Amino acid sequence: MDVYQKLFLKPRGKKMMPKSMQKLFVMITLLSVFGIFSGCTVSTRNVSPEEELNYDETYNFTDKKKIVKTLVESLSTKPPLGGATDRPIIIVYGIANRTSEHISTSGISDEIRKEILQTGKARFVNKEQRENIIAETDYQESGRVSQASRLKLAKQLGAKYMLTGTLRSIEKKESKQFRLTKSNYIYYSLNLELTDIETSLIEWADSVELVREASKPFIGW
Repeated sequence: MDVYQKLFLKPRGKKMMPKSMQKLFVMITLLSVFGIFSGCTVSTRNVSPEEELNYDETYNFTDKKKIVKTLVESLSTKPPLGGATDRPIIIVYGIANRTSEHISTSGISDEIRKEILQTGKARFVNKEQRENIIAETDYQESGRVSQASRLKLAKQLGAKYMLTGTLRSIEKKESKQFRLTKSNYIYYSLNLELTDIETSLIEWADSVELVREASKPFIGW
């Protein structure tokens, strides 16, 4: 006997559920099932990169934009790049992640490099493509490329400055007391340095600080 028969057919010695009640029961059941499945659907929308979105206290792409904007303005306007006319060459050795989060700091350094290039204040060594450059020059020297179009060796330019940095964070949680909500605070600090490779002197340094608070109810989703 299926579910419908168990629910609606008249058992011996018992009254059968009225048809109006049967229809109402089926309708309520269908609406309940529909509500459950519709609540599980995912909605999407396009978001402007300029829109500030913070779902919690952790680092996000909005923070990257603030960091890049502040440091690029400082690096491009202050010495040694601010007054330079020869577009000195820089090599990026990355930003060390000293936080407990998985943050792609290469995305920060790549964005800073792009913005500085667009200012015309400096040039950059393509460190990530060195192996490919060596492979291509070796291929051209193998005799498979005509002498007229073959690249000349020892023409690469050395970097004058090295760009490095460190990203740190400190997390602070409110003490355990009776509250309807609890708050977490995370402090982020990114320090960037420009070092003269020949003298090993730090010629420029600056930092960006961000503090974010997130309040969460003790009871809720």
